[in-house]
Amino acid sequence: MSQVLYKLLRQRWPTCEIDVLAPPAATPLVARMAEVNRGIRFDMAHGELAVGKRIAFGESLKKNGYTRAIVLPNSLKSAIVPFAAEIPIRTGFRGEYRYFLINDMRLLSKRRLPRMIDRFAALAIKEGKPAPELPYPELMIDETNLSALLEQLGLARDRPILGLCPGAEFGDAKKWPEAHYAALAKRAISEGFQVWVFGGKKDLSCAAEIQAAAGEYCHNLAGKTSLLDAIDLLSACRQVVSNDSGLMHIAAAVGVHTTVVYGSTSPDFTPPLTNSFDVVSLGLKCSPCFKRVCPLKHKNCLNQLSPELIRIQQPTNS
Repeated sequence: MSQVLYKLLRQRWPTCEIDVLAPPAATPLVARMAEVNRGIRFDMAHGELAVGKRIAFGESLKKNGYTRAIVLPNSLKSAIVPFAAEIPIRTGFRGEYRYFLINDMRLLSKRRLPRMIDRFAALAIKEGKPAPELPYPELMIDETNLSALLEQLGLARDRPILGLCPGAEFGDAKKWPEAHYAALAKRAISEGFQVWVFGGKKDLSCAAEIQAAAGEYCHNLAGKTSLLDAIDLLSACRQVVSNDSGLMHIAAAVGVHTTVVYGSTSPDFTPPLTNSFDVVSLGLKCSPCFKRVCPLKHKNCLNQLSPELIRIQQPTNS
């Protein structure tokens, strides 16, 4: 989602150099963003303060001569590195007592900036100025890598592909049940599709459960691909059905029709950033709760969301 910001910066300053400081899991992603010059890996555990380590890392960046830093997280710790790097202009929203670390402080209005991309984009323009029409993320595809992956994984494109992304790093409250994914997979296969199940190592068991229930023409790719591989393989799908997750945003950014099931979160805050999408939600009174685990212990927002509510995109020649 932060690519929206980079696109706006590139529109305003076409020759600027944009480096992105990111955690190890996300650093490869910027290699597929045409606007980014370089991704810088920042190997820090989630929630780890480690002030000394952050200061030392920031000091190592001084030689790059940055003129401006835009700090997307609202935490105190995220502002330490650009301060230590002595970057003259450090832009960010007010948060967590970081007044002396951020010297271009912005006030966040959640009403005026409802989506995450609205908030990112606001940091690229002067405060009080209206935001331009926001561009959507676009990730570059490596066709050579895609061809190699198809051979390596024993995949073919003889049937249209339905991609499934059943994982959710945030927590169980975002996860549509495996049984629902399996039922959808079986229906798609009966209609002439093949199914590719995506995910990381944490998703091995749920992906295996889906494959076992769906049977022939269902391929379990969980844990077998890198993030860059997943980008290329997702681009080959006719449609992707996903929880509100990182892979959902990647599917949208490679131009695939994206169907997203929402329970504990809201499409008003993190919608799929594409013109070709479906949002499926029951709209229960208890949702969105934005909790990692259902506080009511029933997760009806997703358990009761029937697979029959998902519309499968049929081939254009059908």
